[in-house]
Amino acid sequence: MSLEIPAKLCTRLSRPPPSSCVWQLSQEEEHEDSAEVTWEDQQRINSFSKLNTRLRGIEEKIQELKQEKEALDDISMELELADEDEPVMYRIGEAFIHMPHARAVKKLERDLAALNAELEKQTSNAEDCEKQMKELKVILYAKFGRAINLDE
Repeated sequence: MSLEIPAKLCTRLSRPPPSSCVWQLSQEEEHEDSAEVTWEDQQRINSFSKLNTRLRGIEEKIQELKQEKEALDDISMELELADEDEPVMYRIGEAFIHMPHARAVKKLERDLAALNAELEKQTSNAEDCEKQMKELKVILYAKFGRAINLDE
C-alpha cells in the first residue's frame, strides 16, 4: 500500500522527500491498522461524534452560566451595600425596571436558585456524555487500536 502526498505538502516535510513523494508502509504497519469497520462500529463512531459535539455545546453553556452566576453574585454584594429606601434598577430580559430593594433581593435570590439548578442540570448532562464517551472509547480502541483517534 502506498501513500500519495500532494506536491504542495512535500515541500513542508522536514527531510527531503523521495523523488516521487510516495511513501511505502511496511507490511506490519499496513496490517496493524486494517481492522474491518462494521455497521455497528460505524454507529458507535457516529454516536461518539454526536456525544463529543453535544459535550462541547454543554461546556460552552456551563461557561456562560458560570459567568452569569458570577455577575449575579456581584449584584448581590452591591445590593447588600445599597440603601434600602431607594428603588433599584433590576434587569429583566433586555430592560431595566425600577423596583423596591426588598423585592429586588427576593428576585435575585430566585434568579440565583434557578441559575444554580440549570448549572447542576448542565453539569449532570456533561457527566453523562463523558461517561458514554468513555464506554465507546473502550470499545473502539479495543477493536481499532492506533488506527482510530478519538481525542481532540
